[in-house]
Amino acid sequence: MSGRTATISGAPEPILTKVAQGFSPAIAQTPANATLTAVPGIKVGHHTLTERPTGCTVVLIESGATAGVDVRGAAPATRDTDLLSPSKMVQQVFGVALSGGSLFGLSTVDGVLRHLETKNIGIVYGNRRIPIVPGASIFDLGVGDASVRPTADCGYRAAQAASGAPVKEGSVGAGAGATLGKIAGMARAMKSGVGTAAITMPDGLIVAALVVVNPLGDVIDPATGKIVAGVRNASGSGFADARVVVRSGAPRGVAGDNSTIGVIATNAKLTKAQATYLAQMTDDGYARAIWPIHTMVDGDTVFAIATGSKPGEPDMIAIGSLAADVMATAVLRAATQATGLPNLPAVRDLK
Repeated sequence: MSGRTATISGAPEPILTKVAQGFSPAIAQTPANATLTAVPGIKVGHHTLTERPTGCTVVLIESGATAGVDVRGAAPATRDTDLLSPSKMVQQVFGVALSGGSLFGLSTVDGVLRHLETKNIGIVYGNRRIPIVPGASIFDLGVGDASVRPTADCGYRAAQAASGAPVKEGSVGAGAGATLGKIAGMARAMKSGVGTAAITMPDGLIVAALVVVNPLGDVIDPATGKIVAGVRNASGSGFADARVVVRSGAPRGVAGDNSTIGVIATNAKLTKAQATYLAQMTDDGYARAIWPIHTMVDGDTVFAIATGSKPGEPDMIAIGSLAADVMATAVLRAATQATGLPNLPAVRDLK
């Protein structure tokens, strides 16, 4: 790779520098789009229900993509993830629906199906096309009026709004009701949201991530080990540090509003087995940037999608390694780009 540079953006400086050091002594110019839609053929749309707030975020791949999934933690809210197993018949998906609302929010998938059906998109089965759209939801019912939930209409509107433009980040769509740092209870939690990042390699390989960050734990910059956002101390003026809270044996608050859900995408050509392994490696990005993660009250999920537009044999070691770094970057952005709510400050609200 002598004389060539990898391009990465969408990150605070510490992790950006760390990621880049593995590939080149310098970082190329920031591309115009360093979000999930940097992968050609991918569209993303949000729909936000501001009255709670909650919402949904839809990823569309209208020409189809190979997909895999990795589900960790003990409390997932997912739909049609079994179809992504390498042993199952389905070979392509045409969208992924992420939402708030816990299990109720999974109905957003129905709206995405309706949108794709009107465009005659999906696998050919019998005399019709069936759009395959798996989904996952975060538990955000503890924020605002829990009776306001994303519905099929929310999914339909998000799908209609989907485009290849750079993805809007922060407290929008599925991240509108997202929170983090809840290990001492919601009274000391912080606001979170949607984050995204991408890396483009000199040979044209693109790896990009989008994530809705809603964990029990803190968000930590892996480059420095410092807390970016998390459980606040009793005075609200700083961080208590979830690592210290757990190791001290201090009583923990009741906090069930969790799960971090995301999508990793690449233009590489992968099999379903390779896409599944990519999702598994990407989960390391969660573990690098969130502590604790994959707990009994988290339902963490990563969907991996491969559009296959880049020819050639994929280097799974490189793709998986990049995916974990890009996902960690996206997690940091979800925390830093969020907008606060009453009694739920965001990073930008702290002095």
